[in-house]
Amino acid sequence: MPVNPKKHEMPTQAPQVRAHNFSEVALGYTEEIAVEEAARCLNCKNQPCVAGCPVNIHIPEFIQKVKACDFEGAYQIISQTSSLPAVCGRVCPQETQCESKCTLGRRFEPVGIGRLERFAADWHNAHASGKAQAPESNGHRVAVVGSGPSGLTCAGDLAKKGYKVSVFEALHTAGGVLVYGIPEFRLPKAIVAREVETLKELGVDVEPNVVIGKTLTIDELFEMGYEAVFVGSGAGLPRFMNIPGESLKGVYSANEFLTRSNLMKAYQEDPTTPIMKGGNVAVVGGGNVAMDAARTALRLGAEHVYIVYRRSMEELPARREEVEHAQEEGIDFRLLCNPVEILGYNDPDDPRDEKNGFVTGIRCVKMELGEPDASGRRRPVVIPGSEFDLDVDAVIMSIGTSPNPLIKSTTKGLEVNSHGGIIVNEDGLTSREGVYAGGDAVTGAATVISAMGAGKVAARAIDAYLTNR
Repeated sequence: MPVNPKKHEMPTQAPQVRAHNFSEVALGYTEEIAVEEAARCLNCKNQPCVAGCPVNIHIPEFIQKVKACDFEGAYQIISQTSSLPAVCGRVCPQETQCESKCTLGRRFEPVGIGRLERFAADWHNAHASGKAQAPESNGHRVAVVGSGPSGLTCAGDLAKKGYKVSVFEALHTAGGVLVYGIPEFRLPKAIVAREVETLKELGVDVEPNVVIGKTLTIDELFEMGYEAVFVGSGAGLPRFMNIPGESLKGVYSANEFLTRSNLMKAYQEDPTTPIMKGGNVAVVGGGNVAMDAARTALRLGAEHVYIVYRRSMEELPARREEVEHAQEEGIDFRLLCNPVEILGYNDPDDPRDEKNGFVTGIRCVKMELGEPDASGRRRPVVIPGSEFDLDVDAVIMSIGTSPNPLIKSTTKGLEVNSHGGIIVNEDGLTSREGVYAGGDAVTGAATVISAMGAGKVAARAIDAYLTNR
């Protein structure tokens, strides 16, 4: 039978409908579509797709299970190496990882690996009745700092080996960036909660509202009897452009904006931590977080949302799928533009407004691309005399984040690089014995799946360290 040259489309909500709700945009494959997509897999002997996966999921094996309608079997294969299959199937950039290595993709569109992973995980969550069984304890205790993707992965892998793992989370809900950073319409929070619950069934303790470096230090964790510590505290320190007007009311970091919406439920009526509703919004940046912020602003009632990005569409770092969804929903892309000032006014009748006024606009300059810079992308150059203003009521800065310096400042002997990332070796070991790290706390902001890969590496190293002591 000839192979279908195109992967099956992902069913989605209509753009004009989804732009006004927080329900998940992608609706998922049906069983019939999943089986048909799985049949496109060539089941290659050399399995290049596995090499492209940071957590080395046995991709052809699980896809063959889907093809045979053994959906639970497919999930069990995925879960051998991935602690967060329902999450990865939704937010991983498969197009640049496993699917980019797909043999079928040399001639046709690659197999929809991510969509099949999501299908298998969702099928399991909808049909599974039993709980995960905690293995027999091996007597060792490990502390994990942060409940984001790297921390949850490290905790899950160690728990499966019999370690007693405690995960310390600074916020009141486990999940890290999965709950505070990624919007509901891309990753429903019930999905994250279900994945966390599975880890708890394996024996993982989750301790919320504990800020390591303030509530407890890493040294105190060792004093409490933990034999190793994994730091997966993420990169939650936002960056700004340091241009005039960034202190005006109505200027947000993307972190703050998304946290208020995702975790603090600012989209509800009479929220306890409100953010903008209505008006025009400019989002500065071109990554996935910028797309999330822009699409969230639209759903919160913004009348017009701009993406302001200093390079062209070809250099835009966000996933193509997210860009296309944003365009379909009416987000206005102002490319080859860069902000130079945020405009505002003071309210003489508002006694709180003695220092900082309110946003009324953003002043930008037009850019053109010159020679490549250190990143390999063509460097944006200002076009003289090209200033123009956009009338906006809020500005969201989405130009990257850095690791929070709290843990470094409270942990003696922990070395970091010039960007604040914790320095580790190939096993995730830091400059402190027994202290490992991974994910955004090491690399700065990166992908969910790369953070998971780092968590797996550290879990193997911690196991070897404590077994061989």
